[in-house]
Amino acid sequence: MGKVLIREIGSGTIKRYVKELHLQPSALITLPKQQQEEEPLLFLHFDCQDLYFHEILKMEAVDRTLNYYFVSWFGPRDSRVEGFFLLDKYLPTFILSLLYLFVVWAGPKYMQNKAPLSSRGILVVYNIGLTLLSLYMFCELVRGVWDGGYSIYCQNTHNAGEADLKIIRVLWWYYFSKVIEFMDTFFFILRKNYHQITVLHVYHHATMFNIWWFVMNWVPCGHSFFGATLNSFIHVLMYSYYGLSAIPAMRPYLWWKKYITQGQLLQFVLTIIQTSFGVVWPCGFPSGWLYFQIGYMISLIILFTNFYIQTYKKKSAFKSKDCLNGSTIAANGHTNGLSTQMDHYSEKKTH
Repeated sequence: MGKVLIREIGSGTIKRYVKELHLQPSALITLPKQQQEEEPLLFLHFDCQDLYFHEILKMEAVDRTLNYYFVSWFGPRDSRVEGFFLLDKYLPTFILSLLYLFVVWAGPKYMQNKAPLSSRGILVVYNIGLTLLSLYMFCELVRGVWDGGYSIYCQNTHNAGEADLKIIRVLWWYYFSKVIEFMDTFFFILRKNYHQITVLHVYHHATMFNIWWFVMNWVPCGHSFFGATLNSFIHVLMYSYYGLSAIPAMRPYLWWKKYITQGQLLQFVLTIIQTSFGVVWPCGFPSGWLYFQIGYMISLIILFTNFYIQTYKKKSAFKSKDCLNGSTIAANGHTNGLSTQMDHYSEKKTH
C-alpha cells in the first residue's frame, strides 16, 4: 500500500500510469476547499507491485509539493514557458546538479590511478561549439532587445509582445547551456587538472543552472536579459580562446587572453549597476529577483577577487623563484620548450 500526493487536475502523467497499471484507488481524501483552489491536491491510496512506477508516482508527488511551495513563495509561474524542455519540473534540474557535485567528488578518486586523458580534439570541438552557441545567444538577445524597445533602466516581462517571446526562447538556450558547461569540470577531472576545480568554479557552475530554472519559470524575459547578454559575449571571447589555443599554430595570434579575466569582473559590476536601475526606477519587474541578482553578483565578485589575488600572488612568487634559480619562461606560453597546452584549463575559472 502506498500513499502519494498528486495533483487532481492537469496531471496527465499520473492518470496515464493509473490507467496503464490498473491501479485501484481505495480511498480518496480531498483537502479543504480553500487549499484546493490554491493548488488542487488529493491523496491516492493504491496497491501496486511495480516499485518502478511506484517511485515515479512518488517523484511526481515530490515535484507537485515543491511546485505548491514555489507558487506560494514566488507567485504563479509564467505560462509562456510551459512545455519547454526541463522547465516543467524542478527535480530534473536539481538531480542533474547533484550528479554534477557527485562527479566533482568521485571523479578525482576514480582517476587517481589512471593516466590523464588527452582530449585535444574533443576540446576543440567542445569549445568552438560553445563559442558558436554563445555568439548565437548574444546576437539574438541584442536583436530581441532592439526589436522590443527594451529599456536599459527597467523592463517588465509583459510589455514587448513578440519580442518577449523571442527573448524567452533564447534565454531557454542560455539556461540549457549551463548544464552543457558542466563538461568544463569533467574535462578538468579527465585531464587531472584538479587545481582548477576551485570553490568559485564549482559554486558558479552548480548554482547558475538552478538559478536559471527559477528565472525561466518566473521572470523569463524583461530585465533578466542584461546579465545573460553580457555573459554570452564574455563566453564568445573565452571559449574561442580556449578552443583555438588547442591548435599550436594559432597560439601566437590569440591576443585577447589577458582581457578575459578583466571582462568577467566588469560583467559582474555592470550587472549590479543595471540591476540597481530596476530598484531605483521600478517598472513592475519583481523587486525580489532584483535584490537576489545583486546579492549573487556580489558573492561572485568576492570569490572571483579572492581567486584572482591568490592566483596573482602565486604567479608572482613563481616568477621570483624562477628568476633566482636562473631559469627563464618564454612569453609565448612555453616552458622549457614544452607547450602549456590547453590553457583551456590552466587559466579557465568560472564564467
